[in-house]
Amino acid sequence: MKIISVNIGKKQTVTWKHKTYETGMFKYPVKEAIFLEKEDVVNDHVIDRKFHGGFDKAVYAYGENHYEYWKKLYPNLDFTYGMFGENLTVSNLNEEEISVGTIFKLGEAKIEVTKPRQPCVKLNIRFNDSAAVKQFWNTTKSGVYFKVLEIGKVAKNDVFILLEEGKNTPTIAEVYKSKRK
Repeated sequence: MKIISVNIGKKQTVTWKHKTYETGMFKYPVKEAIFLEKEDVVNDHVIDRKFHGGFDKAVYAYGENHYEYWKKLYPNLDFTYGMFGENLTVSNLNEEEISVGTIFKLGEAKIEVTKPRQPCVKLNIRFNDSAAVKQFWNTTKSGVYFKVLEIGKVAKNDVFILLEEGKNTPTIAEVYKSKRK
């Protein structure tokens, strides 16, 4: 796996279906490296700390390889990396093969796989479709949250170097399937 894009979001206020939301979901690629801290990515705005950010969800990665699936479902959307609220758009991400507890060296940082993303209404807002969250749940294309074990910069083209496989732990896809509503 390799970083295809690093993405940052600013706090935004959006209105959708007659309700106002504050969100950091709208993330876009940046040219410079980003810095992974213990609880989040520096300069990336995380609004709902109950569900995003923190030690077990400091950085979110989503597979570039999943974008084609979504482009077929939403051919009229202008897809950019960061579309799923991910900080890292990654090549060849496979939730069926990545186990909880797996540790990688990535750029200057050391990160550990913790859990899949559980989609919320902000995905519907980003896709401008009330069905997006349900469609997301009906796949195993959840993306991966990481805990940051050692802080540091990561940048486009950095490669995930496997340091340790999760032992006797479920894959991200298995955890995600177990949480379906």
